[in-house]
Amino acid sequence: MIQRKKEKILITGGRGFIGTNFLRYIFSQADFSGSVVNLDKMTYAANPSSWQPLVSDKYLMVEGDICDQKLVEDLFAKHQFDCVIHFAAESHVDRSIHGPAEFVDSNVRGIMTLLEACRKFWKPDGQNLFVHMSTDEVFGPTPEGVLFDEQACYAPRNPYAATKAAADHLVAAYFHTYQLPVIIANSTNNYGAFQHPEKLIPLMLLNMLQQKELPLYGDGKHERDWIFVEDACAAIWKLVQRGKVGERYNIGTGKTCKNIELVETLCEMVAAQTQQDVSVYKNLIRFISERKGHDRRYALNSSKIQVETSWNPTHSFMQGLEKTVAWYLANQDWLKLSQNQDYQLWLNKNY
Repeated sequence: MIQRKKEKILITGGRGFIGTNFLRYIFSQADFSGSVVNLDKMTYAANPSSWQPLVSDKYLMVEGDICDQKLVEDLFAKHQFDCVIHFAAESHVDRSIHGPAEFVDSNVRGIMTLLEACRKFWKPDGQNLFVHMSTDEVFGPTPEGVLFDEQACYAPRNPYAATKAAADHLVAAYFHTYQLPVIIANSTNNYGAFQHPEKLIPLMLLNMLQQKELPLYGDGKHERDWIFVEDACAAIWKLVQRGKVGERYNIGTGKTCKNIELVETLCEMVAAQTQQDVSVYKNLIRFISERKGHDRRYALNSSKIQVETSWNPTHSFMQGLEKTVAWYLANQDWLKLSQNQDYQLWLNKNY
């Protein structure tokens, strides 16, 4: 079994949702004694108050763009990274439909800049590692009763998924062409604390608290595999330690839930916490026009990572949801970031 421990890590997008939770994970839960540089562009989706370094002398925040070749190479030269964990990406499908160019720039050109820096600064001795965080959406819609494994064909059907698929192919190409030590992780939908309220779960919670409508696309029966973000972070760390170079790994639970069922469950949980009648929240549910390129179902088979790294999710869907709802209700001030002008204008236009 592969055993590795990285000490000088570059994390991209560490002020975003998964990046924030990953930083908290490795500094507070994982067996990690190294240092981290967090390179984040600080876009609308980044929250400057989302994480305070637990070990300040081992953490450096750098505000900058992964497309900035000089900045990226200067950081490599100065810090001599032995591992890159790449979270930074434009990730909201709705935004990619309205403005795909920004997604191509960040998700494709950005990863190219990082890969080139790795190729320039890393020696071909197998001691380094580039972990790319990707999505289940690159495989397109999953047929009912099927779980896609790592051999599934790529079939992205919206601009976001297409740019992530392009990034996956670039990472794989750099392994086969230049022998760059890479791992690709395709994850299902993450949820948990610190997620921007353009995403389904925090949007529903925010709207409930403000007595606003709960918008669901189409008939609300689109189906997703949801994984609690702490479990996803544990999976990424397992891949850093034990994943095989050149391989791709699916990260998910293998269990799915329809959006309408999820939102009704959230209504029930919030009602229990706020001592309101559940009908107060369920009556806010509204079905809106279907989104373009909206895949009906995503679901992954994650047996490979379970077998090869001994990772398994530790939270059931209900356990993760309960922790998530409790966190948002206890941190309602954090949700006020949704009132920033950029997000509010976009929300008003699209919902």
